[in-house]
Amino acid sequence: MSELRHIRPAGLANTPTYTHVVAARGAETLYIAGQVAMDTAGKTVGIGDLAAQTEQVMQNLRTALHAAGATFHDVVKITTFVVGYAPEQRAIIAAVRGKYLPEGTPPASTLVGVAALAAPEWLIEIEAVAVIG
Repeated sequence: MSELRHIRPAGLANTPTYTHVVAARGAETLYIAGQVAMDTAGKTVGIGDLAAQTEQVMQNLRTALHAAGATFHDVVKITTFVVGYAPEQRAIIAAVRGKYLPEGTPPASTLVGVAALAAPEWLIEIEAVAVIG
């Protein structure tokens, strides 16, 4: 089993939605490719709907993690890419992510606004790093 330490350094704002530093010790590191809002048939889900696309992305991440014997509790870092990001979108993304990520010990996280993703109908892409034991 992996050992994760969620560190909240003095001098940095304590946030409930991400951890500034996650120290991981385990036997295997997983790098999950950026997941987008595609279903198992390769069809885009939720065209034009950031919440629906975020839900599909998180489900896809869960599927990828489970395939490697991991869960969201093993995730140490996520990076989120959002097309045309505006600050009001953060609450939409956080509401969906909150259903999947462990409360109290969320992973380190980065959110990046981008001009486009690989397909024009994709609004969000999330990649993850996990450590399992």
